[in-house]
Amino acid sequence: MTERATPEAGPQGLASRLMASGALTSDWLPAYQAVSREKFVPDVIWPAVGRNDGGPVESIDFRADPEAWFRAVYSDTSLTTRWDDGNHTGPGRGKVPTCSSSQPSMVFSMLAALDVRPGAKVLEVGTGTGWNAALLSERVGPENVVTVEFDPESAATARARLDAAGYNPVAVVGDGSHGWSPCAPYDRVLITASVREIPADIVRQTRPGGIIVSPYATEYGGEAVVRLTVQEDGSAAGPFVGSSAFMRLRQQRSYRTHVREYLGGKPWPADGRRTTTTLSPEDVAPWLPMFAVGLQTQGLFPYPERYDGGSYTLWLRDTEVSSWASVDFVPGAQEFEVYQSGPRDLWGEVRAAYAWWSDQDRPGFERFGLTVNPDGTPWAWLDSPEHPVPAVVG
Repeated sequence: MTERATPEAGPQGLASRLMASGALTSDWLPAYQAVSREKFVPDVIWPAVGRNDGGPVESIDFRADPEAWFRAVYSDTSLTTRWDDGNHTGPGRGKVPTCSSSQPSMVFSMLAALDVRPGAKVLEVGTGTGWNAALLSERVGPENVVTVEFDPESAATARARLDAAGYNPVAVVGDGSHGWSPCAPYDRVLITASVREIPADIVRQTRPGGIIVSPYATEYGGEAVVRLTVQEDGSAAGPFVGSSAFMRLRQQRSYRTHVREYLGGKPWPADGRRTTTTLSPEDVAPWLPMFAVGLQTQGLFPYPERYDGGSYTLWLRDTEVSSWASVDFVPGAQEFEVYQSGPRDLWGEVRAAYAWWSDQDRPGFERFGLTVNPDGTPWAWLDSPEHPVPAVVG
């Protein structure tokens, strides 16, 4: 592959855009310039597969259209490189994206949050394509980088790319949720897949004063990058630093029970109790309120079933398969029909969590923070640990 930088596209153009946005800082520019993204991207890619994008996604094949491939690689967008843990083949969209080259602005924003200095020992969980590991190797020296990848095929291709680029970090095929104890303790840990729980082994393998940067997702939905500092007592705490949308760490993926199990095999609304609400499902649909709701609720998740004309049913279900709710959204309506069944008032929980967030002047991601106790128990807070986020109990 040949690098072809122009003012409009290519490495220089992307660098200019990233620096203008503040994502790429001057101290990371030398690493960016030394590590070409295109060397860590396969021939076939699917650009900009979004978290809410369920439609068709066209792949770009370098062999068929090198110019389009080059433009995609040097755009500020994520590039899906693998679907369905490698079980998908062909140019079309698979079911679930399982490996990608992350959006460059997100990559460098997370590296900036990591505050990694030359010579620091760094653990990366999720090697992916290998680009992050190469950037870290350029920054701190490959002898100070440990990168762990669960998928053997992804690990092998990343290892080949790293070797070709002249980097030789410790590359491990294994369960990254357990860290890598032979090289611990670490000064910095970068997790490149979203988690619902910060792995306790990773906290234990980070030295006091060390920093862990990770995407953190709630069960309900919404996600943000958290920056945790490990304390002397084995706890870790810190603020969220911005929105994110990463693939889930494989060991923490959710496997949902179909709604038919909640309905007991009966047609909707089965034994559901009918009420109405003036709170629109659209109000709780954006990523930020979903995150705020998720920080307050437990074992509750949504799913929108969409119809023609913009209407949809917002399904709420609990992980215990004991309770469900459906809220019907109709464009232009002022009141919405609700059906619920089971011991939990799921829509009531969502309304209460949304009301609390609204009463706090609808804080953004950066006003929230997270503490992980020494026993691994997490709890969220607003502005400071002295103001814990309340738990909504169903």
